Amino acid sequence: MSQSLIFNCTSGKENPERAILPFVAANVAATAGLDATVVCTVEAVWLGTKGGADGVVKEGLPPLATLLDEFRQNGGKVWLCGACTKPRGITDQHLAPGATIVGAATIVEAIANGTRPIAFA
Repeated sequence: MSQSLIFNCTSGKENPERAILPFVAANVAATAGLDATVVCTVEAVWLGTKGGADGVVKEGLPPLATLLDEFRQNGGKVWLCGACTKPRGITDQHLAPGATIVGAATIVEAIANGTRPIAFA
């Protein structure tokens, strides 16, 4: 089994640089053949909705929509925090391809089973 990594993303369109950087790092990991997952929490959950990554750009970084497509093509997974999607009214019908709403238990189980968490503060 390859090394598994979880990258936490908490920012959305309100802070493009903080929204994009976890996906840059996760895509590098996925490209290298590692099991890479981005866990979107707080405002970042909007990034996993249809069109949610559109227009998220920061000079010097790839547009998030392009990066997100590449990440998924490289086998990356996008998890949206269920406790964060619920108060925002985000349900499965709103999700972009490849995004999944997960509960805290799923994240805790992955880490308990050896997945290494990486946070971008």
